[in-house]
Amino acid sequence: STGLSSPNFSRERMVLSTLMSAASVPWSSLVCGTLGFVLLWQASRLVDLLWWQPRRLERALRAQGLRGTSYRFVIGDMMDYRRRRKEAQSRSMPLRCHSIAPLVAPLLCDIVREHGKTCMSWYAMYPKVTIHDPDLAKEVLSNKFGHFEKVKFPPLSRLLAAGLAEHEGEKWVKHRRILNPAFHLEKLKVFVIVSSSIGSRFFLQELSA
Repeated sequence: STGLSSPNFSRERMVLSTLMSAASVPWSSLVCGTLGFVLLWQASRLVDLLWWQPRRLERALRAQGLRGTSYRFVIGDMMDYRRRRKEAQSRSMPLRCHSIAPLVAPLLCDIVREHGKTCMSWYAMYPKVTIHDPDLAKEVLSNKFGHFEKVKFPPLSRLLAAGLAEHEGEKWVKHRRILNPAFHLEKLKVFVIVSSSIGSRFFLQELSA
């Protein structure tokens, strides 16, 4: 009787009863509980990706003095972009007019006019910062510290096309070194002459048509 009333025996009975009560729970309840937890976790990640992260980025950019459009859930400025693009394409452009920016990027021109030459807009849930200052643009393009990250392309696009625009690190350095000779100044001069000749020929054909 002493062994049955010992603390160790009581502890063993408690563990055994706990295991038996856990085993008595239906497997369907365990599966449903696990599935519900996973769904809740994924939903919280999705809300963070589509709402909280863009809002945090917007607050951080505005804290640095940037002005621009406000983030709208998921779509950003995409609906405004399509509407303004459709309006711009419905208007005819004078033949000798060289002001093509309002036709090509009407929404961006509106944002720059309203918020200044350094401003932000939204491509879906990703902020875009527009820079007109040549020195600041040079600093971004000559980035060597990883402070300015490139746009992350969807995984499927990497199967369809992969190029210098999405490479980073040593891979970018290697491909940039391979492409450098093609962008030598003398070769670019020839390219400009050929492009100008083709453009002039096409323009004359359009006039004579």
